Amino acid sequence: MISPHRHRLYIAFLSIILSLGTAVECGSAHAATPNEFTDALRLAKARSGAGQWSDAARAWERVVQMNPVNEEYWQRLAEAHYKSGEFKQAIPAFEMVLDLGGYCFPSETAYSIARSYAALGDKGNAAMWLQDAFASGYRDLDHARNDPSFKLLHDDPRFVELVGPFDNDLLSRDQGWQRDLALLQKELERKSYPQFVKMSHEELEAQVANLSKNIPKLSDLQAALEVMKLMAQMGVGHTEVLPPHTLEFAQTLPIKFFLFKEGLYVIAADPKYQDLLGAQILNFGDASVDQAMAAVAPVVFRDNDMWLKSMVPNLLRYTALLKALNLTSDPLHVPLTVRDAQGRTRTVTISADPTQPDIWNSYPYPSTWIGFSPAGAGPTPLYLKSMESFYWFQYLPESRTVYFQYNRVLPDAKEPFDQFVARLFTFIEQNDVDKLVIDLRWNNGGNTYLLPPLINALVGSPEINREGGLFVIIGRRTFSAAGNAAAYIQRQTSAIFVGEPTGAKPNSLGDETYFTLPYSKLQASVADVYWESSWPQDFRKWIAPQIFVEPTFAAYRSNQDSAMDAILGFGHPEFTISQHPGFGCKSEQHIDEDDDKGQPAPPAAH
Repeated sequence: MISPHRHRLYIAFLSIILSLGTAVECGSAHAATPNEFTDALRLAKARSGAGQWSDAARAWERVVQMNPVNEEYWQRLAEAHYKSGEFKQAIPAFEMVLDLGGYCFPSETAYSIARSYAALGDKGNAAMWLQDAFASGYRDLDHARNDPSFKLLHDDPRFVELVGPFDNDLLSRDQGWQRDLALLQKELERKSYPQFVKMSHEELEAQVANLSKNIPKLSDLQAALEVMKLMAQMGVGHTEVLPPHTLEFAQTLPIKFFLFKEGLYVIAADPKYQDLLGAQILNFGDASVDQAMAAVAPVVFRDNDMWLKSMVPNLLRYTALLKALNLTSDPLHVPLTVRDAQGRTRTVTISADPTQPDIWNSYPYPSTWIGFSPAGAGPTPLYLKSMESFYWFQYLPESRTVYFQYNRVLPDAKEPFDQFVARLFTFIEQNDVDKLVIDLRWNNGGNTYLLPPLINALVGSPEINREGGLFVIIGRRTFSAAGNAAAYIQRQTSAIFVGEPTGAKPNSLGDETYFTLPYSKLQASVADVYWESSWPQDFRKWIAPQIFVEPTFAAYRSNQDSAMDAILGFGHPEFTISQHPGFGCKSEQHIDEDDDKGQPAPPAAH
């Protein structure tokens, strides 16, 4: 059954189309020429760019008269009306956007309609369209709660039901936590894709009910930990809960760990602990490293277990977490048993420090720290050379190889990514290049929409896009937008992948829009965009390398890059090693047809 406001949308759509058709017939004796349309579009963009919103609205009206089927033009018209204060005229334009499928997120369009009605003082329609926005997946709960446009709705039960209560000061501690859990459950059910998460509605409901019942028995720290475990069970790397930014959670060990094949090692530290550089960690208090990592694993939000290798060493720095997991009794002083670089086994007590609470994206470590650099081990390898740069490349003439390290899918203010890609491929065209190596092992994501220039350049470069000409180094930290990059490259090129499996699935739920649980102040995010970066039938838990190279401390200590060694030693085998998921998939029906006919079935269309 069509809701009343949806019915009005369809009526509005028909009336606008009919009125525009009449306007075109009455306003001109001929259809607009391409040049006339181009001029009209240029004028509309110029008016919007100058913030001349009333004039922009008139200009965009002319554009949609000539082309009423493009949702972007209607969006620009709606925005111009709204920003010029013409809220009544903005509503039917936004409705047209919605009818055409929405511009970006349809829920955002419904939200804009709700704001327009609110600006007109129409409380009923504002609440109804806001409900529609949330029902269709509106993302930013905190923004809706704090949006001054909806002050007129603050006493409306429908608004409170959507964004949560405002009266947290009147709640007891247990009631506050229980309301937070109810809000978290509602957002998980509203925004998650049930087919892509590991917890069913019934399981989620039961776990929230059980945790809510046990709140009186738990400290705030223990409750936060249980909420993190609950979110981790969803099995989605971008569905997560972060602890509040309090002093308790700012206390961390001023050292950086890395998990090599041989074990957990200290690779950077505050200068006061530089004697621990290169040391292997054997115990956290009375717990072995394996026991400590197993204790931390249940709170890690992840697509797959490769992500544990990145996240667990980082989380082992957080002393409040260590205490909550009973790995230490004193969160300010943590005893570690180590085997130092000289081979001596000893116990040292590390004092927690609030100065560097988050080193996750500090490349390669905080600037005031010292990194492990063994004397006499040779020059720093390329993969450790400029980790702080978002992207850079270097030519290796002896092997006719271009090494391109891609560390973040974000724009560098000094050189936009599309210009960097153009410069990279101009260099490849003008020089004697046999191989291109794209190193994604440190790249944990950014903005996927920045990737097309790279993918297009790779596809359009036959001298590189061939067997043995293109290599991609991946690893545990290759995640989010970088995981999408790896999936796009694998799907569309002849690249050979080297290193470890990625920390991301090739097709996965992504994107983060955090909201605050009102009482506990925990920051939560529910992944709400399904990125199908590989073939639709690709259900792998990671992108696996064709050439598996696991990081070892022995190679790290000797300043060797085993992944690059494997690539530079790669010849030109007679067999094909590149991998294209999707082409080899066959259903049981196809297998039967092959057997019956004695010949292969035609490939499935993609």
